[in-house]
Amino acid sequence: MNLPAGHQTLMPYLILENATQFIHFAKKVFDAKDSNEQILRKDGTIMHAEIILNGSTIMVTDETKDWTRQTANLFIYVPDADATYKKALENGATKLMGVSDKDYGRTCGVTDSFGNVWWITSV
Repeated sequence: MNLPAGHQTLMPYLILENATQFIHFAKKVFDAKDSNEQILRKDGTIMHAEIILNGSTIMVTDETKDWTRQTANLFIYVPDADATYKKALENGATKLMGVSDKDYGRTCGVTDSFGNVWWITSV
């Protein structure tokens, strides 16, 4: 199987209200990078975009009348769960679960303002 460069076997595809702002959130909080893959509709909304979070691709589009909002629960490993949690809250996310130590690492949960839940963990 030959996958396109920057793609994995499984990738989330989010349909969101204001995909552009979601991309900015991911860049500020998780240091996401643009993949240079972005297609706009005639009205300027995102038809398709891709961002890379530490080697993992997330695809995103703006919702339309035919494709309504579909969010996700996302589990992400980060170098510092405490710092990432703080950045997420500073950038509009709300607390779901405060930072604590678990058997699998230092972890917490937030819901971003687009409706996605992020389980943030460092080991």
